[in-house]
Amino acid sequence: MSGPISYDARLAAIEARIASACQAADRPREGLTLVAVSKEQPDEAVRAFHALGVRDFGENKVQALAARAERLADLSDIRWHLIGPVQTNKAKDIARLPLALLHTIDRPELVVALDKRLTTTLSVLIQVDIDREAQKAGVLPEALAALVDQVLASTHLSLRGVMAIPRPREDVGDAALARSFAAMRTLGDTLTDRLGNSLIVSMGMSDDFELAIAAGSTHIRVGSALFGPRTYSILNSV
Repeated sequence: MSGPISYDARLAAIEARIASACQAADRPREGLTLVAVSKEQPDEAVRAFHALGVRDFGENKVQALAARAERLADLSDIRWHLIGPVQTNKAKDIARLPLALLHTIDRPELVVALDKRLTTTLSVLIQVDIDREAQKAGVLPEALAALVDQVLASTHLSLRGVMAIPRPREDVGDAALARSFAAMRTLGDTLTDRLGNSLIVSMGMSDDFELAIAAGSTHIRVGSALFGPRTYSILNSV
């Protein structure tokens, strides 16, 4: 894009897509949270979107989130989301973050490490490897119930729902991706029925969030479509 960056135009374009998808799915816009994925983007852009009313921002690395939160500490109402895979040795660092939601609980060892280091309650999602991709983080669907039990038994973790990153739309097509989103929604509904309260289903990114909204996503994670294009690994794309 040449010339000054029009943050308001970019946000308006995303909001128009969201509104259209919500209307098509007969869903209220208020039931959907936009997480602006700010990883590797300038603080200037975060400040601009914050000024336009965005409050939820996602980072994929612990150190990057910590540094960003410190630099933008004056924006006290930002809700920070950690959306990348977490190593167990980062548990002590996560305990010090001003974190609204951790999206990527994916194994028992991480639950143990976090519960040991945390001194206050942390809201978390369990990441599900819905398409059974060995190279991706996430618990397999059949192992979800056991990990749910462990999180519920912990002292400092509060289970808020589930998250997934299915295979890219360009690789599998709309029909297969829609099936993956529907499978995640079913897992979310099953968990909601079990726990008795409405839970988060975090799914949908820049190229596919309309399909995710149609399937019942409550949180979409939008990076490049909002902030602009950049070069990065497909496994970390949002």
